[in-house]
Amino acid sequence: MKKIYLLCKIAIALMLIFCFSYSVLFLCAKYGSKIDIENSNSIYMYDKDGKSFYEGNNGTRKWIKLKDISKDLINATIYSEDKNFYEHNGFDIPRIIKSMFINIKSKDLTQGASTITQQYARNLFLTFDKTWERKIKEAWYAFKLEAQYSKDEILEGYLNTINYGNGIMGIENAALYYFNKSAKDLNLAESSMLAGIPKSPDNYSPLNDEAAAKERQKQILRAMVNNDIITEKQMNETLEVELTYNGKKENLNLSTLMYYQDAVIRELQDLKVVSDDTIRQEGLKIYTNLDISAQTSLENAINNNLEDKDEMQTSAVVMDPNTGAIIALAGGKDYSKSQYNRAVQSKRQVGSTMKPILYYAALENGLTAATTFLSKPTTFSLGNGLTYSPSNYGDIYPNDKITMALAIAYSDNIYAIKTHLFLGEDMMIKYAKKMGITSKLEANASLPLGTNELSILEFTNAYAALANTGLSVKEHLINKIEDGNGDIIYKYKGNNERILNKSYTYILSELLSNTYDTSLISYTSPTCASIAPKLTKKYAVKSGTTDYDLWTVGYNPDVVVGVWTGYDDNRKLSNKEYKYSKNIWADTIEGYLREKDASWYEKPDNVVGVLTDVQTGEVATNDSKLKKILYFVKGTEPGYKSKTTKKTTTTQKND
Repeated sequence: MKKIYLLCKIAIALMLIFCFSYSVLFLCAKYGSKIDIENSNSIYMYDKDGKSFYEGNNGTRKWIKLKDISKDLINATIYSEDKNFYEHNGFDIPRIIKSMFINIKSKDLTQGASTITQQYARNLFLTFDKTWERKIKEAWYAFKLEAQYSKDEILEGYLNTINYGNGIMGIENAALYYFNKSAKDLNLAESSMLAGIPKSPDNYSPLNDEAAAKERQKQILRAMVNNDIITEKQMNETLEVELTYNGKKENLNLSTLMYYQDAVIRELQDLKVVSDDTIRQEGLKIYTNLDISAQTSLENAINNNLEDKDEMQTSAVVMDPNTGAIIALAGGKDYSKSQYNRAVQSKRQVGSTMKPILYYAALENGLTAATTFLSKPTTFSLGNGLTYSPSNYGDIYPNDKITMALAIAYSDNIYAIKTHLFLGEDMMIKYAKKMGITSKLEANASLPLGTNELSILEFTNAYAALANTGLSVKEHLINKIEDGNGDIIYKYKGNNERILNKSYTYILSELLSNTYDTSLISYTSPTCASIAPKLTKKYAVKSGTTDYDLWTVGYNPDVVVGVWTGYDDNRKLSNKEYKYSKNIWADTIEGYLREKDASWYEKPDNVVGVLTDVQTGEVATNDSKLKKILYFVKGTEPGYKSKTTKKTTTTQKND
């Protein structure tokens, strides 16, 4: 009896605490700063040509009153998104509990239970990634909305600001765009079609995929039948209506474009040049580096190569190496299915794509494209009784000396480790930092094999220093920010300090162009030979493979592209999956440069090309099986003989 009495006292105490806490929160929400729902989040984003590709959620001014919106559209929206909208206080507790159970069981955040109020709160103020921090903020804004506005006002705001695909925000704009009529004149067929789009604007826009949109429409009509809003007969008759669309498919409806937008918001927050109050009260114009043709090429490459790989993910960056401007970005395959932005939030092991940093350091410290090391199964003694036994891919070895040129083309691990240990384990870290890598790197024997984890943004930026012949640039999405009055409050300022030697970047770029040269096939093949048929221009490219990560990074003077593919759960990759990052890279860079003239680097005056036996490193002869023009700083090439006079020795000064 005493236990029951104690439990009752505890229950009453908890109930009083809950009521008191709820009352305090409600009063704070009710009488705190009021949310201006008609002016919040007036953020405009523009691409590199000044064309708008994002208009906040109030970028449009075609605001329409709820009473002037078709009742069919209102019902279709409510019963597909939040059937208890008029009953709950902003949170559908049973749905939340169910989704939490599913998320805990699956160990991710894929399941959502957002009400219309929560979605509206998110659209007004927040980024779109699914994190617990965002959900807490979203909950607070939703609470404030419910305390400060009526249900009809919230629904009106929601319908006037949500994304209806193809860059169209708000129901009045959507009705005009798709059907050339006002939202008040929409019939049931049109309403149920439009109500299905916001769940996944790129997938359910009828201009993009009419079959998927029709299936979504059927789901919405079924929900209306189940809730006694329409009859079964009405549903069937509506499904038979053939709709005619007024608008045209736009490139702005790319499924990966939201990753770019999300990354822009993150960069905006990191810059710390604009307060939340400024955004809410004055609005912002953000001028980005987005190149919609590059973004389109990237998305097409991802879709074409990963179409049948449901769980495999990707991240990719397309950058102008001369400025560091990020012109395209993907943080996954499809934003509507996963908001986790791997391009800005994830770090993965980069594998052999780390080796170009090593080989640049080697070139600058006395080694050449013709330097040879013996490549065979080797156990390295590291001191203190420690040993390290790396292996080549597939346990394939020449069991002979090979040049740096072949080691790069074949991605020979033994050669790389010998080069690394010859230079000293700290040397590579020195050059990685010089090239802009900020992540902590461990000075160990395996560093050239990419055992450290890096983000694709910083890693692609490091390659930019090779692509622009040695200048320091900083990756960035935002070029300029203006407030609502047009006053500039931020402008990107580049550095472009020379950090690498132009002659050695030229030599290394030439060496990296051999990774897809099929004339070098011998005891093994160049690592990127499989994509050679796709490449119509000259590139420097390197692939990297670990048990769990696939990387391809490459460039020419105009663009640098980095691609990662793999699984979020670090699932081990099969040999058949090694092709995906290479093919996405090739299709992206070729798609982007298709209409552009081919370009390559001008050879520096102090660099000379020599037809070289790439097996031995000597000047090629008629008996050489593998020969290639390799490049050297004058005075270091095979067969060079110093020309001297009595008083002076002729030398060449490096750039």
